[in-house]
Amino acid sequence: MSELGARASGQGRVFQTSGDQYIQEHHHHYGTGADGPLFVGGPQSAAPLPAAPDSVRVPLVGRPPGVLRDREQPRETLTAALTGPGGGIHVVHGMGGCGKTALAYWLFTEAVRTHRRVGFWVNASERMSLRAGMLAVAGDRGAGTGELAAAAAGQRAAADLVWHHLDHSADPWLLVLDNADDPTVLEDGAWLRASERGTVLVTTRHATSPLWSGPRVTRHPLGVLPLDDAARILCDLAPDAGDLASARKVAERLGRLPLALTLAGSHLAHQLLESWSMDEYDRKLGEESTAIVDRGATGHGTGQSRHLVGRTWQLSLDTLASRGLPESTTLLRLLSLFAADPVPLTLLLPLARGELRIDGAEPALDPERLEPALRGLLDHSLAELVETDGVRCVQAHGVLLDSVAAGVPGRQRTPLAELGARLVEAGLPEWDDESAAARGRLAVLAPHASALLATVPNERTAALAVRVVGQVHAAGDFAGVQDLAPAVARQVADCLGGEHPVTLDARELEARALFRMGHYDESEALHRQVLDVRERLLGPDHMDTLRSCEGLLAPLLLLDRHTEAVGWGRRALDGYRRTLGEDSPQTLNVWADLIELLPHTDEERRYEEEGRALIAACERALPPDHPTTVRARQNYAWTLCTVHRYEEAWRLAPKVLADRVRSQGRDHPLALAALCLNAVAAHGLGRTAEAIGMLEELIERREGVLGPEHPFVVENREWLTEWRADAAS
Repeated sequence: MSELGARASGQGRVFQTSGDQYIQEHHHHYGTGADGPLFVGGPQSAAPLPAAPDSVRVPLVGRPPGVLRDREQPRETLTAALTGPGGGIHVVHGMGGCGKTALAYWLFTEAVRTHRRVGFWVNASERMSLRAGMLAVAGDRGAGTGELAAAAAGQRAAADLVWHHLDHSADPWLLVLDNADDPTVLEDGAWLRASERGTVLVTTRHATSPLWSGPRVTRHPLGVLPLDDAARILCDLAPDAGDLASARKVAERLGRLPLALTLAGSHLAHQLLESWSMDEYDRKLGEESTAIVDRGATGHGTGQSRHLVGRTWQLSLDTLASRGLPESTTLLRLLSLFAADPVPLTLLLPLARGELRIDGAEPALDPERLEPALRGLLDHSLAELVETDGVRCVQAHGVLLDSVAAGVPGRQRTPLAELGARLVEAGLPEWDDESAAARGRLAVLAPHASALLATVPNERTAALAVRVVGQVHAAGDFAGVQDLAPAVARQVADCLGGEHPVTLDARELEARALFRMGHYDESEALHRQVLDVRERLLGPDHMDTLRSCEGLLAPLLLLDRHTEAVGWGRRALDGYRRTLGEDSPQTLNVWADLIELLPHTDEERRYEEEGRALIAACERALPPDHPTTVRARQNYAWTLCTVHRYEEAWRLAPKVLADRVRSQGRDHPLALAALCLNAVAAHGLGRTAEAIGMLEELIERREGVLGPEHPFVVENREWLTEWRADAAS
């Protein structure tokens, strides 16, 4: 239909409507199986590639570890895996701070420098960062721009695309999936597969996931260090602070946890006014000058690691306070309410400029004290500078942040969360900014918005999280919306109640996410629930109510309830006309949806009258190349083809194709749909040779973007056989 230029074949179905409800259903095969349906919305702009890291060839480690102590057995096993035939998945698991990433860094370096393997490093802590990193890996292994765009928009199974290119890599490789502490991010193993061309290494705090029990998976439990190795880490970092015997006492008190040892050694090495020996540091640890709040274990040993790390960082903060930098405590508490992901330094600029201040936090953080406070955290290894997407960021270890957040005084949590929300809001791009830089900022800030809501749930953090999900959707990152929306909707409902306006916004986004995931009945049901509440609370003509009416159009269309879909579309269209005016893009978008549906309902005779009026309205109110104008022309041209009025369709089709190629690129699925429209119109006019040439080009390009067994490609080949036979007869 319309911009897709395809019909159903076999068991496949292809559906489409407009704006937020533009849908495609695809099936892809790579010879070993098929994935389920994926859905994409919004033809308003080219489907953007997700914000990818600047490099997946460099480990995302701010400060590479020095000497790697102990770990002989896993190092030996992992080295053997590198030199062997490949095909294995190795899972390194243990409590936070036990050195999993350090071991992965060592193996990565060995693989690249010694064994001449291509090394890939992907942050697997969040769905969005995992997906962006893995698509960058696919690009490194030869995936084309069109393939990546289709995967980013949900038109092609992203995990299948990545592993297809990894399986066909000319070079052997090592893939590190770091910080996979939530195995659900790997989507039941869709992102975690074995390949004969390389070795996969996963680091995680989670020891018992079913994903780690496959036949080609080897688990490597990582615990605390042997005492002598732990003591040597302290001596490596602070050789002048004491001998090995003294270091053993400190190491034992810190539980021989590598992260705690690193913090302690850095503290001892960076003393200026005082020069504690290891014996003195041991006594300070024994005093526990500040109680450490322990949230308790989560099943992965994190409670113990929080406690050990907490004892260490508090001494470092006490030292910074004694040197005149008590603000470092406030800054670290603020950072602890964000996610463990990198925090752009630009996010802190409003504080440095005095544009925002912390009210209610002690000690106060004055603008001129921000940089010294940050440098204090960096000097004591409580944070480190990293670079992501070309942006300098500050990042602290997740276990450290958990421990600090648990100890934030209750009276300070809300003011700090309020400030964090304002900082994230100030850092968000404008709603209509569709640039790659804007998508990059969204990808970086989304985890922090979600973390603020989880840590300090209130109306401000809830509204921020919902806004971020909405902007991710508006930017065209529909797979990202699938990742974010359901969890945010649940958290907001728990926080504000089921009928709060922010909750209803969140549930509407969840309904859209359900629709994207193919759960049409559930999507319709949730849209109706939201509509009922909005209509009762806000009235039938409120913009939110009308948006719920529009939201029902897409799932009803996919459920083959065309007349009902037209009814809700008409109600939304009439309401938008009254509220926004005849010529608003939103009004015209809904109208374009209805044009396609009319031939399938009892209003079929109105398609020509409304189609011409729609295009005239778009050309009068919008620029000639506005996405809404292009879509209106394309939808109407397909409607004309449906009723066999090919000559009129041909008057529109070439311009639609030119507009799509110019704005979205020749391999974008919507551009290919426009090429398909041109081929169908030409064939209908009897211009068979020209139509066959366009169809041959379409098949070649669609194979590259969607794969050779995609239903569109299969059907196009069937057309080609028929058209060639007709031409020969």
